[in-house]
Amino acid sequence: MLADRWIRVSYETIRRWILKFGPLIAANIRSRRVRVSGTWHLDEVFIRIRGKRTYLWRAVDDEGEVLAQSRRNKRAALKLLRKLLKMQGYIPDVIVTDKLASYAAALRELGLTHLHSTGGRLNNRAEVSHQPTRRRERRMGRFKSSSSMQRFHSVHDTIYNHFNLQRHLISRQTLHQTRARAFAEWFEIVAA
Repeated sequence: MLADRWIRVSYETIRRWILKFGPLIAANIRSRRVRVSGTWHLDEVFIRIRGKRTYLWRAVDDEGEVLAQSRRNKRAALKLLRKLLKMQGYIPDVIVTDKLASYAAALRELGLTHLHSTGGRLNNRAEVSHQPTRRRERRMGRFKSSSSMQRFHSVHDTIYNHFNLQRHLISRQTLHQTRARAFAEWFEIVAA
Protein backbone atom coordinates (compact mmCIF):
# COMPACT_ATOMS: atom_id res chain seq x y z
CA MET A 1 0.00 0.00 0.00
CA LEU A 2 2.80 2.42 0.85
CA ALA A 3 4.81 1.37 -2.21
CA ASP A 4 1.83 2.32 -4.43
CA ARG A 5 2.14 5.86 -3.06
CA TRP A 6 5.91 5.91 -3.57
CA ILE A 7 6.60 5.95 0.15
CA ARG A 8 9.73 4.07 1.19
CA VAL A 9 9.75 2.54 4.65
CA SER A 10 12.64 0.70 6.30
CA TYR A 11 12.28 -2.55 8.21
CA GLU A 12 13.10 -0.64 11.41
CA THR A 13 10.05 1.60 10.92
CA ILE A 14 7.85 -1.45 10.42
CA ARG A 15 9.31 -3.02 13.59
CA ARG A 16 8.55 0.13 15.59
CA TRP A 17 4.99 0.26 14.24
CA ILE A 18 4.52 -3.36 15.31
CA LEU A 19 5.86 -2.64 18.80
CA LYS A 20 3.58 0.40 19.12
CA PHE A 21 0.37 -0.75 17.46
CA GLY A 22 0.59 -4.56 17.77
CA PRO A 23 -0.56 -4.79 21.41
CA LEU A 24 -3.45 -2.38 20.71
CA ILE A 25 -4.63 -4.43 17.74
CA ALA A 26 -4.27 -7.70 19.70
CA ALA A 27 -6.27 -6.26 22.63
CA ASN A 28 -8.98 -5.10 20.24
CA ILE A 29 -9.20 -8.58 18.69
CA ARG A 30 -9.35 -10.22 22.15
CA SER A 31 -12.16 -7.90 23.24
CA ARG A 32 -14.26 -8.91 20.22
CA ARG A 33 -13.86 -12.65 20.77
CA VAL A 34 -16.76 -14.57 22.20
CA ARG A 35 -16.30 -17.11 24.97
CA VAL A 36 -14.62 -20.14 23.49
CA SER A 37 -14.61 -23.84 24.37
CA GLY A 38 -14.58 -25.09 27.92
CA THR A 39 -11.53 -27.33 27.42
CA TRP A 40 -8.06 -25.94 28.05
CA HIS A 41 -4.89 -27.79 27.07
CA LEU A 42 -1.80 -26.75 29.06
CA ASP A 43 1.76 -27.57 28.10
CA GLU A 44 5.29 -26.22 28.29
CA VAL A 45 8.25 -26.27 25.95
CA PHE A 46 11.77 -25.03 26.58
CA ILE A 47 13.45 -22.44 24.40
CA ARG A 48 17.07 -21.35 24.72
CA ILE A 49 17.62 -17.62 25.11
CA ARG A 50 21.30 -16.66 25.26
CA GLY A 51 22.21 -20.20 26.30
CA LYS A 52 19.77 -20.25 29.22
CA ARG A 53 16.75 -22.55 29.16
CA THR A 54 13.46 -20.64 29.38
CA TYR A 55 10.09 -22.31 29.46
CA LEU A 56 7.28 -21.17 27.25
CA TRP A 57 4.03 -22.13 28.98
CA ARG A 58 1.07 -22.36 26.67
CA ALA A 59 -2.63 -22.77 27.23
CA VAL A 60 -4.54 -23.71 24.12
CA ASP A 61 -8.25 -23.66 23.56
CA ASP A 62 -9.86 -22.06 20.55
CA GLU A 63 -7.79 -19.00 21.48
CA GLY A 64 -4.19 -19.40 22.66
CA GLU A 65 -2.75 -17.62 25.69
CA VAL A 66 1.02 -17.81 26.08
CA LEU A 67 3.12 -17.05 29.15
CA ALA A 68 6.92 -17.29 29.34
CA GLN A 69 8.53 -18.50 32.57
CA SER A 70 12.08 -19.39 33.53
CA ARG A 71 11.21 -22.28 35.87
CA ARG A 72 9.10 -25.38 35.59
CA ASN A 73 7.57 -25.70 39.04
CA LYS A 74 4.34 -25.33 41.00
CA ARG A 75 4.71 -21.55 41.37
CA ALA A 76 5.07 -21.04 37.61
CA ALA A 77 2.10 -23.33 36.86
CA LEU A 78 0.03 -21.50 39.48
CA LYS A 79 0.92 -18.14 37.91
CA LEU A 80 -0.13 -19.42 34.48
CA LEU A 81 -3.45 -20.76 35.76
CA ARG A 82 -4.28 -17.59 37.70
CA LYS A 83 -3.53 -15.45 34.65
CA LEU A 84 -5.70 -17.63 32.44
CA LEU A 85 -8.63 -17.64 34.86
CA LYS A 86 -8.40 -13.85 35.17
CA MET A 87 -8.07 -13.16 31.42
CA GLN A 88 -10.73 -15.63 30.27
CA GLY A 89 -13.15 -14.72 33.02
CA TYR A 90 -14.58 -18.21 33.53
CA ILE A 91 -13.64 -21.63 34.86
CA PRO A 92 -13.31 -24.22 32.09
CA ASP A 93 -15.10 -27.58 32.01
CA VAL A 94 -11.86 -29.58 31.64
CA ILE A 95 -8.14 -28.77 32.01
CA VAL A 96 -5.99 -31.22 30.04
CA THR A 97 -2.27 -31.45 30.87
CA ASP A 98 0.62 -33.84 30.58
CA LYS A 99 1.66 -35.67 33.76
CA LEU A 100 3.91 -32.91 35.11
CA ALA A 101 3.32 -32.79 38.88
CA SER A 102 3.42 -28.98 38.93
CA TYR A 103 0.01 -28.80 37.26
CA ALA A 104 -1.61 -31.15 39.79
CA ALA A 105 -0.15 -29.16 42.71
CA ALA A 106 -1.28 -25.82 41.26
CA LEU A 107 -4.78 -27.13 40.54
CA ARG A 108 -4.95 -28.56 44.07
CA GLU A 109 -4.12 -25.15 45.51
CA LEU A 110 -6.81 -23.49 43.37
CA GLY A 111 -9.35 -26.19 44.25
CA LEU A 112 -9.81 -27.29 40.63
CA THR A 113 -8.54 -30.90 40.82
CA HIS A 114 -11.93 -32.23 39.70
CA LEU A 115 -11.35 -30.56 36.29
CA HIS A 116 -7.88 -32.08 35.73
CA SER A 117 -7.45 -34.67 32.99
CA THR A 118 -4.19 -36.37 31.91
CA GLY A 119 -2.96 -39.36 30.01
CA GLY A 120 -2.65 -40.86 26.58
CA ARG A 121 -2.73 -38.46 23.70
CA LEU A 122 -5.24 -36.08 25.24
CA ASN A 123 -2.76 -33.20 25.21
CA ASN A 124 -1.73 -33.48 21.55
CA ARG A 125 -3.47 -30.20 20.72
CA ALA A 126 -1.09 -28.31 23.01
CA GLU A 127 1.94 -30.29 21.81
CA VAL A 128 1.17 -29.51 18.17
CA SER A 129 0.67 -25.82 18.97
CA HIS A 130 4.41 -25.58 19.73
CA GLN A 131 5.39 -26.37 16.13
CA PRO A 132 4.67 -22.90 14.68
CA THR A 133 6.59 -21.41 17.62
CA ARG A 134 9.63 -23.50 16.78
CA ARG A 135 9.43 -22.55 13.10
CA ARG A 136 9.16 -18.82 13.91
CA GLU A 137 12.00 -19.11 16.40
CA ARG A 138 14.34 -20.67 13.81
CA ARG A 139 13.30 -18.20 11.11
CA MET A 140 13.84 -15.20 13.35
CA GLY A 141 17.26 -16.39 14.53
CA ARG A 142 16.15 -17.02 18.14
CA PHE A 143 14.85 -14.54 20.67
CA LYS A 144 17.25 -12.21 22.49
CA SER A 145 15.28 -12.01 25.75
CA SER A 146 12.27 -13.63 27.38
CA SER A 147 10.42 -10.30 27.42
CA SER A 148 10.81 -9.92 23.64
CA MET A 149 9.63 -13.52 23.23
CA GLN A 150 6.57 -12.84 25.40
CA ARG A 151 5.82 -9.57 23.60
CA PHE A 152 6.01 -11.27 20.21
CA HIS A 153 3.86 -14.25 21.18
CA SER A 154 1.15 -12.22 22.91
CA VAL A 155 0.55 -10.22 19.73
CA HIS A 156 1.25 -12.87 17.10
CA ASP A 157 -0.87 -15.63 18.62
CA THR A 158 -3.92 -13.39 18.94
CA ILE A 159 -3.69 -12.24 15.33
CA TYR A 160 -2.96 -15.81 14.15
CA ASN A 161 -6.07 -17.08 15.97
CA HIS A 162 -8.17 -14.41 14.26
CA PHE A 163 -7.41 -15.89 10.82
CA ASN A 164 -6.75 -19.55 11.67
CA LEU A 165 -9.57 -21.97 10.97
CA GLN A 166 -9.98 -25.71 11.31
CA ARG A 167 -10.22 -26.13 7.53
CA HIS A 168 -10.95 -29.84 7.64
CA LEU A 169 -14.13 -29.22 9.65
CA ILE A 170 -15.88 -26.83 7.24
CA SER A 171 -16.84 -26.68 3.58
CA ARG A 172 -15.03 -24.53 1.04
CA GLN A 173 -17.93 -22.08 0.78
CA THR A 174 -18.08 -21.64 4.55
CA LEU A 175 -14.29 -21.20 4.60
CA HIS A 176 -14.48 -18.37 2.05
CA GLN A 177 -17.32 -16.66 3.92
CA THR A 178 -15.52 -16.95 7.26
CA ARG A 179 -12.26 -15.65 5.81
CA ALA A 180 -14.07 -12.71 4.19
CA ARG A 181 -15.66 -11.86 7.56
CA ALA A 182 -12.26 -12.16 9.29
CA PHE A 183 -10.63 -9.80 6.80
CA ALA A 184 -13.52 -7.31 6.99
CA GLU A 185 -13.25 -7.33 10.79
CA TRP A 186 -9.45 -7.01 10.50
CA PHE A 187 -9.73 -3.86 8.36
CA GLU A 188 -12.25 -2.46 10.84
CA ILE A 189 -9.91 -3.19 13.79
CA VAL A 190 -6.84 -1.73 12.09
CA ALA A 191 -8.71 1.41 11.00
CA ALA A 192 -9.95 2.11 14.54
